[in-house]
Amino acid sequence: MAESRSETLCVAWHGGDRFDIQIRGHSVRIDQPRDFGGSDTGPTPTELFVGSLAACVAHCAERYLHRCQLPAGVSVTVRYDLGLQPAHLSRVMLEIHAPGLPEGLRDSFTAAVRHCPVYNSLYMPPEVTFDVLTTDHEAVCHHA
Repeated sequence: MAESRSETLCVAWHGGDRFDIQIRGHSVRIDQPRDFGGSDTGPTPTELFVGSLAACVAHCAERYLHRCQLPAGVSVTVRYDLGLQPAHLSRVMLEIHAPGLPEGLRDSFTAAVRHCPVYNSLYMPPEVTFDVLTTDHEAVCHHA
């Protein structure tokens, strides 16, 4: 059985509603739309979360097609609803477009897609803790 891994990423503020997520040498900008006070230089955290789910599903789907030696070219369209009090995603609907998938493999394809770690994290939520630091400390982030 595979062991779990521990990973670290960092989010640093860059003025206004802008934050950069540093992940393994990659940088992803997060912002808010102009009509919510941001400067719209990147997706919102919620959009990135939903996009991560869709990308994870697409990745698992492509891996399945590759293993079965079927034509590649999956795309995923997501529609989602936001709930209030507390703010949360109340519904996420994914449409997986797999034009080369034979009808007889639909169930095994769906089972493979359900191995997506982001999807599984919604059903088996991780323990989330907060450690609020208010004094100088050794920064994990390296501001660019």
